Amino acid sequence: MAKKIALGADHGGFLLKEKVKKFLLANNYKVVDAGTFSDAPCDYPEFGYSAAEFVSKKKAWRAIVVCKSGIGMSIVANKLSGVRAGLCTSVDDAASAREHNDTNVLVLSAKKTNIREALKIVEKWLMTEALPGRHARRVRAIKKIEKKVFR
Repeated sequence: MAKKIALGADHGGFLLKEKVKKFLLANNYKVVDAGTFSDAPCDYPEFGYSAAEFVSKKKAWRAIVVCKSGIGMSIVANKLSGVRAGLCTSVDDAASAREHNDTNVLVLSAKKTNIREALKIVEKWLMTEALPGRHARRVRAIKKIEKKVFR
């Protein structure tokens, strides 16, 4: 069964989200698009929240969110329980985000990342597993803190 990935973007990330969607579908992922659906001006929190909520509620395996800087989407996605969102602007960032932090939401910057590089980042992030040992211990520590915050 294909793994489901939720997507979300504001107007600044719309074009990149559409390219990522096409890439995911071509690689046999199931995609749920939380919007936005055009490049008309809109506010990122609604769309970042909606996409990350699929991960938080375990209705999607992972999510990818995009805005111009990636910072706003990072902030909003990390407000949800169970979400570990990381802004990645390079393939090395994507590997580290998965290996060291077991991120389940990838955040992309449409302003700082061209489409070709973004698709390489997405591919690396999807194919990289979280590392055991000290990294898993740190993720468990994050989850423990999260239980205090989201009780």
